Amino acid sequence: MHLPHRHDSALDDELILQDLPSGEPWSGKIAFLDRDGVLNRWSENYINTPDELLLLPDAAKSVGMLKRAGFRICVVTNQSPIGRGIWGHDVLNSIHHKLQELLAGEDPDAIIDLILYSPYSPEDESWARKPNPGMLEVGRQLLDSAHEPESHCTQLLLGPKWLDRPDEGSSFLVGDQQSDIFAANRYGVRGIRCDTEVGLGGVITQILEIQE
Repeated sequence: MHLPHRHDSALDDELILQDLPSGEPWSGKIAFLDRDGVLNRWSENYINTPDELLLLPDAAKSVGMLKRAGFRICVVTNQSPIGRGIWGHDVLNSIHHKLQELLAGEDPDAIIDLILYSPYSPEDESWARKPNPGMLEVGRQLLDSAHEPESHCTQLLLGPKWLDRPDEGSSFLVGDQQSDIFAANRYGVRGIRCDTEVGLGGVITQILEIQE
């Protein structure tokens, strides 16, 4: 079964997290975020260089609000240009460095904790590509492991092999495509669809009201 890839690191590298802005212990809630159309402007021709990546209005502010509300941020994004041979992992890493730089530049709390991506094409029918939930499954296990170093995640469990799953009642996924909502449903978190032209900033108030 395919595994997702992790930005700038191997999946089994140690994940070091910054403290949450509140200084409080993490309660376990995760904001899973699609990338294009949620954080940055979508393009039908893909985002092919760092210079093409433009944040959507209020994206950084919204990520910062989620961090201040106690969420860990896990980006889960399909990136089939790699599988199609259009460009490689190094190009995507440079784009994600730019994303992190832009977010933190607008709001110092807008720190992404984990970026996972699927390099597979739709024809691969990969479990690690949305609408399948593999990236969400891996994101949960890596973030949990980072908070409990003594139980370092040595084997990632996917699909029916992962039996002892945590309660995801406080977590959610935001995406602009139906495939995002399918992935959320298959994993077992609330799926929130946003407008591609507006992104996370258009649903952040709704999200925070639900959490109250």
